[in-house]
Amino acid sequence: MRFLSWIGGLLVAGTLAVGVVSAVHLHSASGHNLTASRQPASLFSANDPAVPDPPHKILPPSPSPDPPPPPPPPAPAPPARAAIVVGSTQQALINQDRAAYGLGPLTWSNCLYSVAVSNARRVAAQGSLSHTNGPSVDLTCGLGRQAGENVGWWSGGINDAKINGLFMASPEHKANILGPYRYVATAWVAGANGGYVAVEFS
Repeated sequence: MRFLSWIGGLLVAGTLAVGVVSAVHLHSASGHNLTASRQPASLFSANDPAVPDPPHKILPPSPSPDPPPPPPPPAPAPPARAAIVVGSTQQALINQDRAAYGLGPLTWSNCLYSVAVSNARRVAAQGSLSHTNGPSVDLTCGLGRQAGENVGWWSGGINDAKINGLFMASPEHKANILGPYRYVATAWVAGANGGYVAVEFS
């Protein structure tokens, strides 16, 4: 009986050995298949026109950990002196207005021009319009016994036609343009917020 149990043990051991060899061979065969299925290079071949290339991503460069400090702001520029405009057509427009009402032209006065420049600079520096002593200074030119002054501002800068139109639409300014004067001078100053004009009559 011992012999039979010994043979039974051999049979069981042999069966187990065959099972282990089969399992190892099967595992080896399935391992190869897994390895073959994990090779995506054959799926995305550059020579295969039916399969598109995967999208490429270009990543932005990573910022440096310590950016350089910004440069200091520039020092504010000193306020510029208002520029006097030469070549204004204000006198010609005034004389056209006067001619339309049957009045004679006004002659240019260099003395009145210096008053106009002074007043145009003053209102440009103020940034607003006001009359101070223009007409009384006009009288010191010795051109007559009457004097008048128009001052104006245009946000769009120097514009003779626009200012002349505004003057003619205002009864007080129109009265100066059509007044009993013989001389005129005008000066524009380009200010920070637009153009300022002074018109002196005598």
